[in-house]
Amino acid sequence: MTPIQAIILGIIEGLTEYLPVSSTGHLVVAMRLMGLGLADDKAASDAFSIAIQGGAIVAVLGLYYPRVIQMIRGLLGKDKVGKRLVIAMICGFLPAAVFGLLLNDLIKQYLFGITPIVVAWIVGGIAIIAVAARRKNTDSREGIDLAEITWKMAFIIGFAQCVAMWPGTSRSLMTIVGGVLVGLSLRSAVEFSFLLGVLTLGAATAKDTVEHGQLMWDTFGPLNLGLGAVFAFVSAAIAVKWMVSYLNQHGMAIFGWYRIAIGAVVGSLLAFNVISG
Repeated sequence: MTPIQAIILGIIEGLTEYLPVSSTGHLVVAMRLMGLGLADDKAASDAFSIAIQGGAIVAVLGLYYPRVIQMIRGLLGKDKVGKRLVIAMICGFLPAAVFGLLLNDLIKQYLFGITPIVVAWIVGGIAIIAVAARRKNTDSREGIDLAEITWKMAFIIGFAQCVAMWPGTSRSLMTIVGGVLVGLSLRSAVEFSFLLGVLTLGAATAKDTVEHGQLMWDTFGPLNLGLGAVFAFVSAAIAVKWMVSYLNQHGMAIFGWYRIAIGAVVGSLLAFNVISG
């Protein structure tokens, strides 16, 4: 891996991590086009794509620091809404933690291929367009405010998040749609998705860094790891601020059409053997 490749992957990670388009899908395809993630460095490449999520996590922590402070106050018994959010975060995280540990090896063995990603992109795109059409004339603020989320609602969102273990599906897609379906306003569903992502992605990043940190260090070096994380941070901050503003005015349909388009393009590259499945 070259520094330029690390920067490109960091930008892709940051731009796509919190958008409902699947960062994993984009990274897998980008790595294949760069000649990375093949048999000789697959474990290190997979771990690299997860480790650089740390930059995107820090970006969201910075953008949503008032909520983070509120939850810290909740843990200390000084904020009732903060305490409610902490409980909701834990309930939303648990399903992914359990199923992630149980199914991680099977997912990496059978689903980290281009064909499953293309299928997930297109199916997810159709789902987004359907949900957007259903909510076409609905205000983004219509629904339950995040401060009123219950542990049961969060638990259901957590199970929806588990579907995103299929690369190409998108964790953000499943948690946002799950939030809307349990009654949250679109604005609240997006915020909860971002906050839950900090916990879920943070755990995944820590796990892979502990297990494969030395392998990543030896394979790619500290410079490439640092560049990937820094550029993921910058691009994630830009993407999150844009997405919140865009969704409040236009809804999610554009992401559905994008997913179908990129699924068709990558599917064509696969069909003509430009990229391997």
